[in-house]
Amino acid sequence: MSQNPAAAPSEISDVRSSIHSQPAIEALDAYKRRDGSKVVVRFKAVGNAPIMKQNFYKITASNRFQAVIQFLRKELGWKSSDALFTYINLAFSPAPDDTVANLFKSFATDGHLIVNYSSTAAWG
Repeated sequence: MSQNPAAAPSEISDVRSSIHSQPAIEALDAYKRRDGSKVVVRFKAVGNAPIMKQNFYKITASNRFQAVIQFLRKELGWKSSDALFTYINLAFSPAPDDTVANLFKSFATDGHLIVNYSSTAAWG
C-alpha cells in the first residue's frame, strides 16, 4: 500500500462515478437553470434617505442582491461613490452574492421582500 495520500486518477474517476446518482445530477441541473420568476421587492427609506415615489418593484428571483443594490442606486440617482446601506426587514445586511430568491424564501413578509435603505449605517 502506498504512503502517498494522493489518489491515482483511476481511483478518482471511480469515486466520482459512484458519487453521481440521477437525483443528484437532476438537483444540480435544476440549480444551474436560471429562474425567470419575479419577486416583489418593497423599498423603505430609513433615517434621512430620500423616499422613493414608487417603492414596489418586481425583480427577477435569480438575480444576486448586488443587482438590487445597483437598481436602487439608479432609481435614487446615487453614484457608486455615495454611501448606501441596505437591510432586510430592518434586521441584517445581506451579502451582495445572496440571490433574491433565497432571501425571499427565507425572509418574505406578506409576499414582499422588504429592503430598507439608508445613506448612513443604521444597524450593526
